[in-house]
Amino acid sequence: MTTLDLPTATDPTISLVSIREKVLAGRRLTLEDGRFLQAAPDLWGVCALADTVRKRMHGKAAFYNINRHLNYTNICALSCSFCGFFRKRGQEGAYEHSIEDIKREAQLALDSGATEMHIVGGLHPYLPFEYYTDMLRAIAEVAPGLHIKAFTAVEIVHLAKIAKQYKSNDRTAGIRWVLNQLKDAGLGSLPGGGAEVFDDRVHDEAFKGKIRSDVWLDVHKVAHELGINTNATILYGHIERPEERLVHMDMLRTAQDEALARLAYAPDSTGAITLTAEGAQLPTPEMIEKNRIKGEQGGSGGSGGGYFQTITPLPFIPDSSALEHLPGPSGIENLRMLAIARLMLDNFPHVKAFWIMQTLPLAQVMLECGADDLDGTVVWYDITKVEGDSTHQETTVHDLTRAIREAGFNPIERDTLYRKVTRHGAEWHV
Repeated sequence: MTTLDLPTATDPTISLVSIREKVLAGRRLTLEDGRFLQAAPDLWGVCALADTVRKRMHGKAAFYNINRHLNYTNICALSCSFCGFFRKRGQEGAYEHSIEDIKREAQLALDSGATEMHIVGGLHPYLPFEYYTDMLRAIAEVAPGLHIKAFTAVEIVHLAKIAKQYKSNDRTAGIRWVLNQLKDAGLGSLPGGGAEVFDDRVHDEAFKGKIRSDVWLDVHKVAHELGINTNATILYGHIERPEERLVHMDMLRTAQDEALARLAYAPDSTGAITLTAEGAQLPTPEMIEKNRIKGEQGGSGGSGGGYFQTITPLPFIPDSSALEHLPGPSGIENLRMLAIARLMLDNFPHVKAFWIMQTLPLAQVMLECGADDLDGTVVWYDITKVEGDSTHQETTVHDLTRAIREAGFNPIERDTLYRKVTRHGAEWHV
């Protein structure tokens, strides 16, 4: 987004001071507030305000985890123009991992002391549904304590289709069936990929054939109803407009309001549920379980359920995609985008600076612009290569914790559900 592309806030009563007053009072920002933040010349004022929110919610804590990514196939039925990852079967570089391959990856994760395996892949047109449940059971067999965060909403719908459970007149029934099957096989939570930008124009131009925003949100809403926590992303810096970024965030926070209401959070007079006010309680697994028991005993507790844990703003990286003529966002734009995400998504507990796509040095700066999480050790990531061509993209706990301390924060190892991890070598517990 160049200077000429910046939106203009049309309400003369809005200023950084008025937005700060709202933020400190724990009130939800409007889309017009968001437009002002996108255009505000005082970038560091925007970042400082996001930092105020971040420190109110998390103090000086900055989270990381020991995880291992697995891309089980890059063969995909789609051909999204922004994607340099997909291959067609038989094309050079195409791969699909066997269950034995996946068992070996699980053993490597176990040996490294990982608490999480993060699994996503292409929409393989020929693998049967049983491949995916067998994959999860194989991982659970090799590493029973490993949390499995797997399959984007796009993949979940694909699985419902290949299992012949997806009906256009009742799509949530097929989604629910798939998620129940995967949960029984060992699924712990859903990643946030595949959201891209919630806009039909952008969808049709950049990733036509992929599920649209209503279906993506359906998958996550059903997951929340089943007690599965999920995450969310926004891919920015390609052909989307600034306004479309704000609408995307507004749709996410509306869905999160619904999830938190099931956990007995009370909305304010506008119907919003925010977590950024002084003293607001962030959802935790322990709080949700206590709340569920209270509800079952006839108290004022909620029914339990899942919710969005994190928002991860992802900068578009051209790679060798059909949109490689675009420059992608600048580092300054990345800082502004992350700060705005922290300010607009007032009901999301965490904001992640994914170091793989931001670089570790920029992610350090983002800890002072609203981020409270740097993700993890990763090891193998084939979706995007921010620097060079290697899919071996690994950092160490030493480097992560050093980066956090150098930025002035306290490193906290977490598991996928943001429980603090106590560790002795490869042995760990929460």
